[in-house]
Amino acid sequence: MKIYVGNLSFDVTEDELSAEFSNYGNVESVAIPSDRISGRPRGFAFVEMASKAEAEAAIAGLNGKSLRDRTIVVNESRPREGGGSYGNRRSGGYSGGYGSGGGRSEGGRQRRY
Repeated sequence: MKIYVGNLSFDVTEDELSAEFSNYGNVESVAIPSDRISGRPRGFAFVEMASKAEAEAAIAGLNGKSLRDRTIVVNESRPREGGGSYGNRRSGGYSGGYGSGGGRSEGGRQRRY
């Protein structure tokens, strides 16, 4: 089962997360996505646990816990909305938000936020 871990310090490592989650069961993988341009971590991670029971125990035990002076958010990972995976996006540049039409002309007017 895949778990989302948010509000991470940019200094947290995959090994550090694996050690925290291994207290609740077998950790199959840890992934900390990085920004494509800067290479800097994006402040969240995904941890995959061997079983649903272990994942639920980790969520209950770690959600709201302090890690490197940040209160982390831990919950079940949900599939991305909008279809496709992160790497399959083909749009170029800024899209103006999620499914908003990307700031393009809508009815002769541009949307402004």
